[in-house]
Amino acid sequence: MIALTGQIERITYANEENGYTIAKLKVQDQWDLITIVGNIPSPSPGETLDLKGEWVHHPKYGDQFKIHSYRTTVPATVHGIRRYLGSGMIKGLGPKMADRIVKKFGEKTLDIIEHQIQRLEKVEGIGAKRIALIQQAWKDQKKIREVMLFLQSHGVSTGYATKIYKTYHNRSIAVVQQNPYRLCMDIFGIGFVIADRIAEKLGFPKNSELRAEAGIIYVLYGLADNGHIYYPYDRLVDKCKEVLEVDGLTIQTALERLFAESRIVIEDLNENLNTSKAFSKAVYLKKHHVCETGIAARIAMLLQTPPAAPPIDVAGEMDRVQKLFAIRLAANQLSAIKSAIDNKVTIITGGPGTGKTTIIHAILKIMRRYRLRVMMAAPTGRAAKRMQETTGQEAKTIHRLLDFSLQKGGFQKNETTPLDCNALIIDEASMIDTHLMYHLLKAVPIQATIILVGDVNQLPSVGPGHVLGDMIQSGQIPVVSLTEIFRQAKKSRIITNAHRINQGEFPIVDPPAGPDAETDFYFIEQKEPERVRQTIMELVAHRIPARFGFEPIDGIQVLTPMHKGIVGAENLNNSLQNALNPGEERVSRGSNSFRIHDKVMQIKNNYDKLVFNGDIGRIEKVHTENQTVLISFDQRNVLYDFSELNEIILAYAISVHKSQGSEYPAVVLPILTQHYILLQRNLIYTAVTRGKHLVVVVGTRKALHMGINNNKTMKRYTYLEQRLSNFMKNSG
Repeated sequence: MIALTGQIERITYANEENGYTIAKLKVQDQWDLITIVGNIPSPSPGETLDLKGEWVHHPKYGDQFKIHSYRTTVPATVHGIRRYLGSGMIKGLGPKMADRIVKKFGEKTLDIIEHQIQRLEKVEGIGAKRIALIQQAWKDQKKIREVMLFLQSHGVSTGYATKIYKTYHNRSIAVVQQNPYRLCMDIFGIGFVIADRIAEKLGFPKNSELRAEAGIIYVLYGLADNGHIYYPYDRLVDKCKEVLEVDGLTIQTALERLFAESRIVIEDLNENLNTSKAFSKAVYLKKHHVCETGIAARIAMLLQTPPAAPPIDVAGEMDRVQKLFAIRLAANQLSAIKSAIDNKVTIITGGPGTGKTTIIHAILKIMRRYRLRVMMAAPTGRAAKRMQETTGQEAKTIHRLLDFSLQKGGFQKNETTPLDCNALIIDEASMIDTHLMYHLLKAVPIQATIILVGDVNQLPSVGPGHVLGDMIQSGQIPVVSLTEIFRQAKKSRIITNAHRINQGEFPIVDPPAGPDAETDFYFIEQKEPERVRQTIMELVAHRIPARFGFEPIDGIQVLTPMHKGIVGAENLNNSLQNALNPGEERVSRGSNSFRIHDKVMQIKNNYDKLVFNGDIGRIEKVHTENQTVLISFDQRNVLYDFSELNEIILAYAISVHKSQGSEYPAVVLPILTQHYILLQRNLIYTAVTRGKHLVVVVGTRKALHMGINNNKTMKRYTYLEQRLSNFMKNSG
């Protein structure tokens, strides 16, 4: 083992997820900088490190010092102090301010910050407010470093260590030592695998009670991420045995404890309870059971409660609306309007070009004529904005409608403080998961009318459940299916092809006649993934903007079935970022590297910031001193701490699932046989319907055929359909 001491000159690479760092080290009496590689928590230029390790030779980068262990010391030299303070490690200090401080106090700088911080007032640009910021950051950094060193010795990365400290503060080490599995539940990004690794190093046995319980919850949340509301008991036991590598008795005992503690619900779904069988037992996370049963109960109550609204002359009003709009409504459009007015709950479903927007507008006109208070909402900001633009009436996201407040403890609109409306119209209803639908229905006044509009053939919600589909299949709610494509919509190949795909037919991909002829749907044959990637780059950066005038970043959205691979979202994002937004200045967190003006997406609901899974924004500013990033979402600026950047990803290319509820001027979609596992009809249909003015598919006819022919959607374990039937049967 070789010992080495030196000062970090610069960070070449730092991975927040696993702590792996490549840095240049200045060693005394050596002219050339040394490359060091290994796990270092929160490395900063200017820090002095005492290292133990070995020399290794990299075929491309030459000799490197591989770190086995290390100890960090306070930088001693003036140069080191300047680099350390200016690295962004201490909020309130950037390179310029660090330089001023060090010029003033030299080698005494760190001692003055530690013991005589008020003396910083003598430095130009530093007042009481900045001193307070620096002082707090200095204290936090010392505490964080202790936590980081403890956690890093147990396999935790720097980024997660920071989050742990922010959650538990001075109790961090004690909490982790007592029950490391708490991290799974309390901190976003720390899953069971990381917590389990920490627990193992702390001496927790594989068959410990805490591990079995945490493992079951982990598996159930993973299944929920795949859309399941519950999971069959026996299948769950088998899955947990596989994941946790313990015997079935350990799992069954842990399930009993979780049930006794009301953390899970175990329910027999067999209708004949006298002949109960093991395979009919379902295991729910407690909140999922509450939501699913609550939806069924609430819908039953709505259907059985008479409306408070006055009688409406439906036939007369529909004639008036047709004259007002100067159009002739189709028979199923008239049926949809009549159902929405006559019934307490109505579902209107149909694909693009079938007149859903016209129906919403007509319902709104009629109800407002009778002085009814009508509210409108959609699951996403973009969908709500589109709804508002087409109707001229305010529309909100469902979260805003329900007035979510983290400080006050959740949704403020509920059964005790309901929405002030006679009717509620919800667009893009296929996107609503079980949790959100439950809270929405709780807030609807029991005398009110609710109209759900959506496209049941799209991908189901990203969150767990299949709410709209289950409600339709139950047969308990009036449903109007719109199938007729209107003449104007028929001119669009996007709409025509979307319906062909939905019916299992191959889309029209022949180029339009004539050299200057244009259409809104193109297919480019490319077999090799690398050529597909290159073609996408050419299309987004040059060909589409030049021919159609769409802005490359905001006007064109690349959608892909996959996250990994050459034409997966991750690789395409890196390529598109370098092409569309080049630059050296960046903030790196994990595998992501962000630049000013980058297009980014939020990947989890953040109720504190009122930013939700799937929201797309642009990075406006990066504050190195404050360690914050300013992101604009639909003209609303939101501040992120560096440690929160694992909540966002680059969004030049996104998965098809993440595109639900959004429309884009132009869509580019790679379809290759390498995607075969994910190629399904509803995925391709959803992707195509996201394009408003242009869709370009790049790939092979074979892959497109495979996807269109695959109409076997993955089964989601839900019981809402049966619960609705049972509620109505029992109440009838």
